[in-house]
Amino acid sequence: MKFTDGFWQLRPGARVSYAAEAYDIWADPAGGSLAAYAPAQRITRRGDTLNRPLLTVTLSAPMPGVIGVRIEHFAGGDAPKGFDLARDGGEQAVVTVTDEGGTLTSGELSATIAKGAPWSLRFEAGGRTLTSSGAKSTGYVELAGDAQVERGYVDNARSHAVSARPATYVHEQLALGVGELVYGLGERFGPLVKNGQSVEIWNADGGTSSEQAYKNVPFYLTNRGYGVLVNHSGHVSYEIGSESVERVQFSVPGESLEYFVIHGPDPKRILERYTALTGRPAPVPAWSYGLWLSTSFTTDYDEETVTRFIDGMATRDLPLSVFHFDCFWMREFNWCDFEWDPRTFPDPKGMLARLHDKDLRVCVWINPYIGQRSALFAEAKEAGFLVRRPDGSVWQWDLWQAGMALVDFTNPAAAAWYQDKLRVLLDQGVDCFKTDFGERIPLEVCYADGSDPADMHNYYTHLYNTAVFEVLEEHRGHGEAVVFARSATAGGQRLPVHWGGDSTSSYESMAETLRGGLSLSMSGFGFWSHDIGGFEGTPDAGVFKRWVAFGLLSSHSRLHGSSSYRVPWVFDQDEDDPQSAVSVTRLFTKLKLRLMPYLLAAGHEAHERGVPVMRPMQLEFPDDPAVAYLDRQYMLGPDLLVAPVMSADGRVDLYLPEGTWTNYLTGETVTGGRWRSEVHGFDSLPLYVRDGAALPVGARDDRPDYDYLDGLTLVSYPSSRPSGERVVTVVTPDGRPAEFTVERDTEVVTATSTGAGEWGLSTPGCERVTAVDGRAELRA
Repeated sequence: MKFTDGFWQLRPGARVSYAAEAYDIWADPAGGSLAAYAPAQRITRRGDTLNRPLLTVTLSAPMPGVIGVRIEHFAGGDAPKGFDLARDGGEQAVVTVTDEGGTLTSGELSATIAKGAPWSLRFEAGGRTLTSSGAKSTGYVELAGDAQVERGYVDNARSHAVSARPATYVHEQLALGVGELVYGLGERFGPLVKNGQSVEIWNADGGTSSEQAYKNVPFYLTNRGYGVLVNHSGHVSYEIGSESVERVQFSVPGESLEYFVIHGPDPKRILERYTALTGRPAPVPAWSYGLWLSTSFTTDYDEETVTRFIDGMATRDLPLSVFHFDCFWMREFNWCDFEWDPRTFPDPKGMLARLHDKDLRVCVWINPYIGQRSALFAEAKEAGFLVRRPDGSVWQWDLWQAGMALVDFTNPAAAAWYQDKLRVLLDQGVDCFKTDFGERIPLEVCYADGSDPADMHNYYTHLYNTAVFEVLEEHRGHGEAVVFARSATAGGQRLPVHWGGDSTSSYESMAETLRGGLSLSMSGFGFWSHDIGGFEGTPDAGVFKRWVAFGLLSSHSRLHGSSSYRVPWVFDQDEDDPQSAVSVTRLFTKLKLRLMPYLLAAGHEAHERGVPVMRPMQLEFPDDPAVAYLDRQYMLGPDLLVAPVMSADGRVDLYLPEGTWTNYLTGETVTGGRWRSEVHGFDSLPLYVRDGAALPVGARDDRPDYDYLDGLTLVSYPSSRPSGERVVTVVTPDGRPAEFTVERDTEVVTATSTGAGEWGLSTPGCERVTAVDGRAELRA
């Protein structure tokens, strides 16, 4: 939200009181905090202390390398809702106060408030300034009534301006250095680099081709070695070099603002610390990495249709791991009543058993709404489990489901009631849930726990997904729980997996979908998927096949659409053609399954460190300025570069960083540090292995959850360096770890293993092979 009119003036109706100086600074060494009084005018005489706002700025350190800043005007009200943050109490912050100012140090990160005028808060690490808050940066904003309506935030659930929004805001502005670039802020479908953008952190069901987002996260990181989390669950407004072009401004309604500066120095370390603060992704089971097939949304289907699709995949040698039933597994108007439509699924328990006999997991669609026609509506209303209006009536509307209401997950009894409905499905044989929606959350309501509805708008989905994830963990066990969630906010990464929402069936939408996934990865989310082929409309065969390759080189892969099926054989006549949709799906499904030892290890890294499986180039190559703006390619794990083809003619431009890169599909080696333009058939795309990588490749291509150590091949790839060492970790689906050290010395490659037991290499613990053209295969 913009408050100024150019450099000198304010917008009509806005009055801003800026922190003018640090008038007084004091330390609480026992509590590890530092605070400053910052009046809105420099105090030169006693009379200056009267009739003006005073901001209190408090510094603290929840964990090493992280410093929190709280800016407060009036302290008499309730603090806005923040996120569930870990405060490990590890290294005690060091606080010092001198005549020049005060400094709080946490790990290598320091924050210094200079005494006197002008206001100055500076963050430093490694002997350099990361960012700072200077004159006219820290502000308390009051808006006149007309200005409130003119620039009021929009309740996207109802698509109208909210006239009763708060009249006051607190904002902070942090300096942007020359060449400094901003990433993150959730799953955003525009340019990956956020400089020049206005971003509203406000969950909305806007599709992938709008500025709205399903997953809004008030966290960004920059290429200067730090990240910033605004600890506010409601509406946060960002101006990223878009109001003051040399600053990032973030503002929240109310009387206080809290944010955390998170030191890196590299982007992986920033995400590691950020996810230590907000939560690491839970581990997901190996079976979830396989191919998912959906009924699609509004198509006609019953058990015969489902069986025909599943058997059709099997007869065409298309390995399938999960079958998903979308909305109409329940009867129309009844969503959600958690009851199978008896007209199309008269024997759900028997059907689920039959699907399990085909070695499939089953996912079903749910949402947090209860339609009035559902028998559960009256039950939940009577028990007080539904969100209510201020007059005590149940909140309802007709968008989506007729007369639908919203489950109040702030009420523990309501959450337990909802979970009991899911337990019935789990006992029937359902394995996981697609937790759709969660963005259309109203404001004119009251919650059981008294939460402010604006604070709950974004946070509601976290309570919803948490309730579902917890019952899955209870029923299936830790490491076996999977949701397929559309909406999220900060901390939502703890509850994987997330998918990219409603895209259209076009190359353009394929590109915006990828941008959304990369942006979400830079926001701490470890696992991500999308609708292969696009959701809205029916893709032509070319779009579908290109999207198949992209989708099967994502952490999770699902064939899904709206009004048309996504089984591959509907797109081509000659299924035996190597360029057909069936052949392309077979090729890339089997390729992914062979890569499972590598992919599951990347998933464990996401769980243990917060480094995502799907990585923007900037995350792996932070020192290469050529990758700064790249958003049409990515790294899958640490060593595979993927550049999806997004053109009808098969042409793709990609950049390879310095080093020797090997085409995974052809074995061709190329020298990096340059751009390439390539043309690919449908059975190919740029898939390159990083310089000197050692990839663990499995022996099976029929399922994702096999014993990776049985027949494992370690493939050592060419390197621009004559010698080197790579450590490769393999974790089997049942949790058995093994570590391999692969050494390269001129043309000889040696591998040693620990933890592999009887699955060790053919020469006990060691094998030496001569590399041919720089490539060596070491087989168990």
